[in-house]
Amino acid sequence: MTDLARRPADPVVGRSVAHESAALHVTGRAMYTDDLAVETMGVLTAWPVQSTHTHARVTLDVLPAYGVPGVIRVLTAEDVPGVNDAGVKHDEPLFPTEAMYHGHALAWVLGETPEAARLGAAAVAVTYEPLPSIVTLEEAIAAHSFQGAERTLARGDAAAALADAPHVFEGVTAFSGQEHFYLETHAALARIDSEGQIFVESSTQHPSETQEIIAHVLGLSSHQVTVQSLRMGGAFGGKEMQPHGLAAIAALGASLTRRPVRLRLNRTQDLTMTGKRHPFHISWRAGFDDDGLLQALEATLTSDGGWALDLSEPVMSRALCHVDNAYWIPHVHVVGRVAQTHKTSQTAFRGFGGPQGVFLIEDILGRTAPALGLDPAELRRRNFYAPGQDTPYGQVVKDAERMPAIWRTLHTEAQVDDRRAAIAAFNAEHDDVKRAIAMTPVKFGISFNFTAYNQAGALVHVYKDGSVLINHGGTEMGQGLHTKMLQVAATALGVPLSQVRLAPTRTDKVPNTSATAASSGADLNGAAVKNACEQIRERMAAVAAGLLGTDPDDLVFTGGQVTAGHLERSVSFAEVAVAAYFSRVPLFAAGYYRTEGLSWDQERMVGSPFKYFAYGAAAAEVEVDGYTGAYRLRRVDIVHDVGDSLSPQIDRGQVEGGFVQGAGWLTLEDLRWDTSDGPGRGRLLTTSASTYKLPSLSEMPEEFRVHLFADAREDGAVYGSKAVGEPPLMLAFAVREALREAVAAFGEPGRSVELASPATPEAVFWAIEAARAARDAVSAAR
Repeated sequence: MTDLARRPADPVVGRSVAHESAALHVTGRAMYTDDLAVETMGVLTAWPVQSTHTHARVTLDVLPAYGVPGVIRVLTAEDVPGVNDAGVKHDEPLFPTEAMYHGHALAWVLGETPEAARLGAAAVAVTYEPLPSIVTLEEAIAAHSFQGAERTLARGDAAAALADAPHVFEGVTAFSGQEHFYLETHAALARIDSEGQIFVESSTQHPSETQEIIAHVLGLSSHQVTVQSLRMGGAFGGKEMQPHGLAAIAALGASLTRRPVRLRLNRTQDLTMTGKRHPFHISWRAGFDDDGLLQALEATLTSDGGWALDLSEPVMSRALCHVDNAYWIPHVHVVGRVAQTHKTSQTAFRGFGGPQGVFLIEDILGRTAPALGLDPAELRRRNFYAPGQDTPYGQVVKDAERMPAIWRTLHTEAQVDDRRAAIAAFNAEHDDVKRAIAMTPVKFGISFNFTAYNQAGALVHVYKDGSVLINHGGTEMGQGLHTKMLQVAATALGVPLSQVRLAPTRTDKVPNTSATAASSGADLNGAAVKNACEQIRERMAAVAAGLLGTDPDDLVFTGGQVTAGHLERSVSFAEVAVAAYFSRVPLFAAGYYRTEGLSWDQERMVGSPFKYFAYGAAAAEVEVDGYTGAYRLRRVDIVHDVGDSLSPQIDRGQVEGGFVQGAGWLTLEDLRWDTSDGPGRGRLLTTSASTYKLPSLSEMPEEFRVHLFADAREDGAVYGSKAVGEPPLMLAFAVREALREAVAAFGEPGRSVELASPATPEAVFWAIEAARAARDAVSAAR
């Protein structure tokens, strides 16, 4: 076992503890970015002037806005002292001369009140010169409207293997995006501090990049800008890149007016201005042998990137790296490309392309199992990776034996065989209601695609009274990262959890941080916190050894005491801290961690981009009404691999939340855009919770059983844990596949069912009608 993974006796990690801000959350005392504006004197509000055209050249007349009482200033491109760009690809002008989507912010009005700013924005006169627009993926493909680099992932000879395969299937798999719908919309609060520096509170997953964008917009150096992320009311990837320009607007306004400026999008603005999960269009061919073993896969993946690149290229790379999911495919040739459309710039979303890649292979297996004469769960099991096999990009699948072990555990704990027999009996007795149970796996690679991002820093202080303050580069969006970091620090220093406090994430405490994304927050920041604590503990051990008259190697730090076991003597952690201070021993340290063993050639799409793989499997049972397509999620069983959990209660919550969010994407959440040729073309139609269906209590499984896979220590991660943020989302494919099997029960045995995505009740109803029609046609032919 590595030192990184080894746990001391009686560790604080591994205990089920409440989220560090749970009491603040439920009592309403937790402060978020915009809450701070209420306590800020003289704050101005920024309001966007949004385009009412999907694609047009624009000219602005801002003078009418100044006639609105309370309007202080209208921000335009002429006010930018640095670079007029909000992105890292230099394709996102902060103040555009060409509207690229319906709702695009063209200028910003600063007002004494939100109402003054709103009325001022409405008064700005905009002249439009309409231009042709591309709204759908199909339109983009037909027009060859693409952006960024096209990537190819290849192994073996897919064309030859398909020619030789006994069974070849082909089709098109298409699915829509997903709205993040975090509870807290995008927000920023900027002010000039007493020394003339820019200080910005931002609801951002990536404070360092927000800092960099603000600096280049204002023409400043990064050390003149400080960004703090207090906490976020949800993010899910939507606050990785897209807060930067909004924070820059607030900072620009504060710089020009010398007054604090707040920017908080209302829900409609947030929905119409910010990016979503990437929709995909995939054409594919897959070959199988007579035993149902995959032989080859050819596919072309096209994502809808929207108007600008944002993170579309790495999202596509991760999608390509997950088209195999948990399955060995000897011959692969898949191409990935990003379409450019006149819609919001699509961005990171929990799973970051992985769910889109997994969607392809799960859809293929779900469609082809009936034609192969195999139970879908058995088809999946037969194709699992075996130890020693490698992915299409050349990385050996570490712990490949874990997937079939999880599958067997789930099959037993979920009583799948007994329930299938009961379902068959139920279906035989009911013509218009059908049930089904399906099992699906997930194998998800953990690390950033971009190798340089796999590093983190931390700053830890021990005070003379023995209390501990930690700073790290990760951000808290409700996922429990800060809770885990407190547990890591308490374990590494051997103190009670109550003795440790965590400070908000700030760029002037830990610089050059990576985004809290890619499920790597705990891995990276936890290792950095542990490193800093171990530096301090080593120095304190030398001091404690002097106090106890023993060798430093004989000391044990635990429960706030430093003990020399063989002497049965101890001193408190606080006593050692005081002694260290008077001995002029430093009680603070900067920790650092970089993930070792990674290699990735982005151009050739080969290497080992992931530190390890997280595994899991879910079994979902549904009941479908044949008259309406409405369905109930009767029971869900999950067995998921989180390694040796840092915080089991937090991890279980992440598994449950990820699963439900995945089920929402696959079965409920239906983004609709106006694709007509009318004046509303390109407008988002689902602009509120009344038109965009989110999972709620009524969509929760009636029985929800989550088990963390036992004896699963990850030797290469902090205290043997594994990432948990993104992988559970893909467990929700079990719901979609159960719906497919329930639909099939309305039709002729052996018929393949194609199911739209999201599989809303309407989509399920039409699939049932197709199954019934095919059954009736067969009956008539007989």
